[in-house]
Amino acid sequence: MSRRTNYGLRDCGFTRYYEQENLIVVATNLKNLSHFERPVPSASDMRVGIVVAEWNSAITGALLEGAVKTLRAAGCREENIIVKWVPGTFELPMGAQFFAEYSNVDGVIALGCVIRGETPHFDYVCQGVTIGITQLQLSWSMPVAFGVLTVENSEQAEERAGGKHGNKGDEAAATLIKMVALQRSMEFEDNNIDFGSVVN
Repeated sequence: MSRRTNYGLRDCGFTRYYEQENLIVVATNLKNLSHFERPVPSASDMRVGIVVAEWNSAITGALLEGAVKTLRAAGCREENIIVKWVPGTFELPMGAQFFAEYSNVDGVIALGCVIRGETPHFDYVCQGVTIGITQLQLSWSMPVAFGVLTVENSEQAEERAGGKHGNKGDEAAATLIKMVALQRSMEFEDNNIDFGSVVN
């Protein structure tokens, strides 16, 4: 699969979307893990960055298609979905930080795939990207959805990139939308405490 596919328009065939009063409910054709118990809020006014690893591009390309499809189904406009590629999964935190520093996105989706090999490289990359993304979203107070597959073999990766276990790109996009919506609701919420009601 080329990473230059028309990710926004091609029907991947593994997800159906239903509109329900401005909310998106996601259902899958196959029994898998990409099922959201709660509706996904509207993303019509959200601007989203997606940083994708070039390594294992057949898998990450499928994750990208799943993420974009979910964003579009939730109402996010195509011009508000900005996709950037980095060499590998280890570079995802830096790519996400570039979005935080140099763009006006509401949040970032990080997509990658790490397959275990014969050396400890797998463990170092998984640990590095996990810590990096966690630190980034906490320090910048910006939602960064973790859409990185950490698998034992290619078969497991394919099962989670549109196979029997769904598409983790779908899940990452839904997670980001929910977190952006939560952040907005907290920012505009009246959190003032009435200390006058406290009994001394």
